[in-house]
Amino acid sequence: MKSFDVAAVVTGGASGLGEATTRALAARGAAVTILDLQDERGKALADELGGHTTFVRTDVTDEASVQEAIADATGKDRPLRIAVNCAGIGWAERVVAKNGSPHSFEGFTKTVMVNLVGTFNVLRQAAAAMAATEPGEDGERGVIVNTASIAAYDGQIGQIAYSASKGGIVGMTLPAARDLANVGVRVCTIAPGLVDTPLLAGLPEEARKALEAGIPFPKRLARPEDFAELALDIVEHGYLNGEVIRMDGALRMAPR
Repeated sequence: MKSFDVAAVVTGGASGLGEATTRALAARGAAVTILDLQDERGKALADELGGHTTFVRTDVTDEASVQEAIADATGKDRPLRIAVNCAGIGWAERVVAKNGSPHSFEGFTKTVMVNLVGTFNVLRQAAAAMAATEPGEDGERGVIVNTASIAAYDGQIGQIAYSASKGGIVGMTLPAARDLANVGVRVCTIAPGLVDTPLLAGLPEEARKALEAGIPFPKRLARPEDFAELALDIVEHGYLNGEVIRMDGALRMAPR
């Protein structure tokens, strides 16, 4: 198994998909900087993993906040080569509610700001840091893995804000890869389906079974570790670039 003697940043790295990715990268020798707003969880995870793993409280929608986190990652006496964007929020609301009121403007803009603009903010700053490093094999300087969702393709009723934000990440992937080709930075995106996160863990067992039954194969919820494994596969596979990969067990979401 290849070790990663490089620096990495993981947004939303203190929980869920991000935590699993942080753990997987650290296990492979990467010096990981955890970017998250969850101080307690972030510090605890960094302390647990030890070594070169650090936590920087980061608001991905804030330019200076991300600059500070990237500076931490680039100061670890090894090149920044990996960035995984997992930070995101959900929002459920119809365009027009049953009582006739329109969708919250603040809810839509906040979801797009965190999920889409936040991803772009980290992507651009991480890519600039990678571009300043010495190239490796095939001239590669780094790889950025973003997180979309199958909601980008199969958005359900009430998911317009979330689907739009994730659809933007999908649409950003190829032009980002093309833009960054001249500096040797690859860009790919994972679009997960139903993942067994703390949110779903709170559902009654009957509801969880119903969700699992709708997945063609394998008939189970995805695990955060499945995401982390795919993210590391993308990092290792030097010819994957500009691609969005659905990780959903062949699930296609119904309207509701």
